[in-house]
Amino acid sequence: MRIVFCGTSSFAVPSLELLAKDFEVSLVITQPDKPAGRGQKLTPSAVKQKALELNLKISQPEKISFLKEELLNIKPDIMIVVSYGQIIPKSMLEIPKFKSLNLHGSILPKYRGAAPIQRALMQGEKETGNTIILMSSKMDEGDILSMEKMPIEEEDNYETLSNKLSISGAKLLKDTILNWVEGKITPTPQNHQEATYAMPILKEELRICFKTSAFSIHNKIRGLYPNAYGVSNNHNIKILKTKILEKDLNLKPGELLQEGKSLFVGTGDYPLEILEIMSLKGKRVSGREFAMGYLNQIKQFY
Repeated sequence: MRIVFCGTSSFAVPSLELLAKDFEVSLVITQPDKPAGRGQKLTPSAVKQKALELNLKISQPEKISFLKEELLNIKPDIMIVVSYGQIIPKSMLEIPKFKSLNLHGSILPKYRGAAPIQRALMQGEKETGNTIILMSSKMDEGDILSMEKMPIEEEDNYETLSNKLSISGAKLLKDTILNWVEGKITPTPQNHQEATYAMPILKEELRICFKTSAFSIHNKIRGLYPNAYGVSNNHNIKILKTKILEKDLNLKPGELLQEGKSLFVGTGDYPLEILEIMSLKGKRVSGREFAMGYLNQIKQFY
């Protein structure tokens, strides 16, 4: 089995690693290196780093359509796409003998799009999963080949849930490939009337509006982990973990209060207990540690 693998983010790494053990990965296609960090140093994608470790051939086209001739020369049996980040033309999807499959981190047709895990957490969903589809010309609308469901635990955030889904999804992908090429799977069309969409996360969404409900703020922090922040005294302060407190502390939205060993912040309804937060020095601290060090200067989020 000759596989061409398209992927970019860390979500795709377990799939690449597992498939490389059992199949011939002829080519790994990933996004070009991008500036990252304070120094804006060109940084390879997580998939490129893993492909280098596995000594696999890599291509990083600005547009994947540039690789059509190379794909025709490779004559892959199947193309696998996991969190790649470019729309692949239908003419390329149909080159492989067994077409092209995509692993998507949601229960399709719910949460089609770029940010299914983040959006599911932000909506307070109790369940999500993985879906393997036969790729079509329209994003995430292909026929379903397999699916698995997974509960979203109260302690889950984007990092933990993405990790669980990526590992489980890799196993589902391998099994699906084997069953698909052996003719054991009949594709099932999606019910497009039930579709919902997970649009890309916008930069302005990262700022927390404390006038909204405790439920929405709590889930925003989980879904955008570790990047949701409040603003106070010209400081952007990332809030990493909270707990909804279903009692009234008479706090204004954004107002901070230390009570005993706990730090609370007011919202549009119930207060939130801040369990973990970034200090002004960029260190992860508990709410209590933050209050002891900064409550004299940080009293309110705006």
